[in-house]
Amino acid sequence: MTVSRGLFLAASASAGVLGSVQIVAADETSPSPVAAAIDPARAIASYVAGFDAGSLPPLAVQRANLAFIDSLGVMLAGSRSEPAHIVAEMVREEHAAPLTTIAGRALKSSPQLAALANGVSLHALDYDVTTIAGQPTAALFPALLALAEQHHATPGEVFAAYNVGFEVALRLLRACPAFATTGWHSTGTVGTIAAAVACAKLLKAPPDVVVRAIGISASLASSLSVNFGTMTKPLHAGQAARNGVMAAVLATRGFTSSAIALEGANGYSLDFCRDLAWSNAPFGDFGRRSDLAEIGFKVKPYACGGLGHTAIDAALAVRAMLGGRIDQIAEVHVGVTKQAAKYVATTYPSTIEGAKFSVPYVIATSFVRGTPRLSTFSDAAIADPRVKTFAAKISVAADPEYGDSIDPNAARVAVVLTDGKRLESLIKYPIGSQQNPMSKEQIEAKFLDCAVPTLDLAMAKHMFATWQSLNTQSSFATLWPLLHNPDVPAKA
Repeated sequence: MTVSRGLFLAASASAGVLGSVQIVAADETSPSPVAAAIDPARAIASYVAGFDAGSLPPLAVQRANLAFIDSLGVMLAGSRSEPAHIVAEMVREEHAAPLTTIAGRALKSSPQLAALANGVSLHALDYDVTTIAGQPTAALFPALLALAEQHHATPGEVFAAYNVGFEVALRLLRACPAFATTGWHSTGTVGTIAAAVACAKLLKAPPDVVVRAIGISASLASSLSVNFGTMTKPLHAGQAARNGVMAAVLATRGFTSSAIALEGANGYSLDFCRDLAWSNAPFGDFGRRSDLAEIGFKVKPYACGGLGHTAIDAALAVRAMLGGRIDQIAEVHVGVTKQAAKYVATTYPSTIEGAKFSVPYVIATSFVRGTPRLSTFSDAAIADPRVKTFAAKISVAADPEYGDSIDPNAARVAVVLTDGKRLESLIKYPIGSQQNPMSKEQIEAKFLDCAVPTLDLAMAKHMFATWQSLNTQSSFATLWPLLHNPDVPAKA
């Protein structure tokens, strides 16, 4: 088996938020008889029931806290998006019991519907953290916050449950390293099981109940990457969060499922990873290894598809070489990996969702308008005639040197000037990766940019200062009012 690109992605480092990290790839050798004997569901259940957050390495603690504060900001920003608006209105019409807060709105609903709405908000802008095979952990916090509010769980309990969910998500992906090459979207296929396990931990489920939750969630797992560039992509996160809550709650009430749903005949591994190598070995290192510390995640500096970020960085570097004098550019050639080419679009977009995966758009706007911001992904920005005109100069192809690469996810942007001269920039690791981390100031700036449209600046700064240390808080009492705000219209 080969090692997935995501095994080398790590969280952004920043003073006081993250330190430096040494990435250690997992042992992905051929399955041994010992690995074959591992019962993955039982191994997960034993780990979940016995997990103690006090045993976490410091880097895992730092990363879990960073994931939470980044997710809060992105969820607030996403609550202003059109997909979140549509889902929230559907939820409102259900008139479910008002038990749980829906971020950015004067609306409460049932835990399952709140998890759905908040999951869509968190993933709507494609601004949430990425790791192996994309964003398999996007559903964790929306699902956990929904149950935490209903059951009065503590921040420490949510912190522990997040860690459990993260570890399970990445082990599912390490079990099938080639998962990223399939058409399945990990946010829904892996994220549903991870959310169910995390919710089971929050509900203090014993091992047999966790096994049932895994079996239920394995049947609820789904999502297709063909829907990238549409509103259905963030629905994958909302669906995974809702289904994770459902699976855990049903399991605690005695709802049954197969104990071998992961590895059994016609089970999860055979159906989702058909014809790909699967090993139970990753489920045998619980307690000896923290994937949150050893693999981690990447914080996204741009609100668009992560596989296009290195190309954006390269375009901005060439723009800086020219001092912004883009009128001198006659042609732009963008070289990406073949893996990235599977998920990006090479045509100019007609929708906000499509813009997030359009190479001509993100590169053109980077040259014309500079660093992409939240406002870059709006109808007005897409209609900018300067960007449309510039996009006609752009071609996209596999990079001759890094086309077959998985890690690094390199990109090359070369421009030919009107006088025939050529300038280019090759970026191997995007901003936000462990090799090219965001600073503490950049992380805070991202949070404030996300939160201020919903909260005033002073309140947003207070939220950032307080909730970047989830594990040290004693109660969520001060957080729910910050999330429960007067409804805001979808951001055009």
